[in-house]
Amino acid sequence: MSQVLITGATGLVGGYLLRMLIQERKVNYIAAPTRRPLAAMPGVFNPHAPKLSDALAQVCDPIDIVFCCLGTTRREAGSKAAFVHADYALVVDTALRAKKLGAKHLVVVSSMGANASSPFFYNKVKGKMEAALIAQKWEHLTIVRPSMLLGHRDKRRFNESIFAPLFRILPGNWKSIHARDVARAMLKEALSPSQEGVNIILSAKLRELARGEA
Repeated sequence: MSQVLITGATGLVGGYLLRMLIQERKVNYIAAPTRRPLAAMPGVFNPHAPKLSDALAQVCDPIDIVFCCLGTTRREAGSKAAFVHADYALVVDTALRAKKLGAKHLVVVSSMGANASSPFFYNKVKGKMEAALIAQKWEHLTIVRPSMLLGHRDKRRFNESIFAPLFRILPGNWKSIHARDVARAMLKEALSPSQEGVNIILSAKLRELARGEA
């Protein structure tokens, strides 16, 4: 049985993943710190505070697996600094808190194109986030890099609205992927890691995992 921590549970991938975790018989404890309170869910400890770092600090029970599904855009964040806080600082904080509580496996949502040397701000921040997590030397570190995500959002993102039709017909790893499939693949990899150390999984492989073909 596993004890799990998840951040980003109110997001697109995180919402699907939280519901899957609740139904998963191999999971007996779920800590889901959030900025806004979640609806009551069986078996979910939901500390909440306006600052996610304050909610995260309330998680004190031992953790085996940590999922980080945090992610926004510069437009949604409102500034470069706010984006870095959400997509870098809070991700690193999640990992450090879970490691302190005994976690051995971190599964994190990154993005296609993540590269610390990228000239593009979004990709550069994602790449630096990955590098910071790798430097923590996890026993198992699974980095998922999905393409454009499909699924219902309360508020549509501008780029997704514009480019969604194109990404539906692109081949391989660039083809858009449903957030539910990303969540399903993350859970499968968390409960049965395919390798030790760092494992970076792109969209095509995520689809295989979600379908049970890998």
